[in-house]
This record gives sequence, C-alpha cells and structure tokens, in this order.
Amino acid sequence: MQEKLNVGNREIFKAGSALAGGVARRGETCGALTGAIMAIGSLVGRETLEDIEQYQRAMEPATRVYTLFKEKIGHTLCWEIHKVRYGKVYRLFVPEEREAFHNMGGHGRKGCPEVCGIAARIAADIILDIKKE
Repeated sequence: MQEKLNVGNREIFKAGSALAGGVARRGETCGALTGAIMAIGSLVGRETLEDIEQYQRAMEPATRVYTLFKEKIGHTLCWEIHKVRYGKVYRLFVPEEREAFHNMGGHGRKGCPEVCGIAARIAADIILDIKKE
C-alpha cells in the first residue's frame, strides 16, 4: 500500500512487525486487521490527542475495515481464525506449535498470507474511496 497508494511509510511498516500471530504471537486481534486499520489511520487519523473531531471521522472507515474483514474471514481474533480455517488453535508463542502451524501450511499461500491479502484489499478499496472524496 505504501508504494501503490502512497499511504504510510517505513516506520509504520516497521512498527507493525510484532502484530503477527495476533499481537506478539498471542492469538489476539489478527495482525493483518490491525495493520489494515493502521493504514487507514495513517491517512485519516488524528495528529493530536485533542483532535476529537478527526478521531470521530477516522472511526467510520476503520469500522468498515473491521466489519468487512470479519464478514470475509469469519472472525477477527487470530486463534479463532485458526479454528475457522484449520479446525484447531495453534499457540504461536509455543515453538513446537508454531512449527506445526508452519508445516501444515499456515504460512503458505492459503494460510496467513491469504488473510493478509484480504485485509490489504479491504483497506486499499477503502483508501481509494477516501482519496476520491
């Protein structure tokens, strides 16, 4: 999105590194969803804590990202997405389970990369809509 839509920068990308695996591999909110909302925020988010008006404006597209993601993926929590996609939960902070997740294809084309792609597509579509306005 940074290159194609001119949204965000390397620092934002870098800051999102530990979102993988549902925030530090703990299975919480999907890092791809969080990253998609960060991309929206980098475009329409507030610049100061006091800017409540811009904060409110940023909630609408962020809510759209969340809702569309949940509809397409089936859940927003990483460990619940595992249940939906793979029939079981992998605790990615446990090295053996992380390896099992990888070995069964969790990092393959139909695994997390597909979820990330869906999140990116949702965010890109919304960003394009915002840029039209």
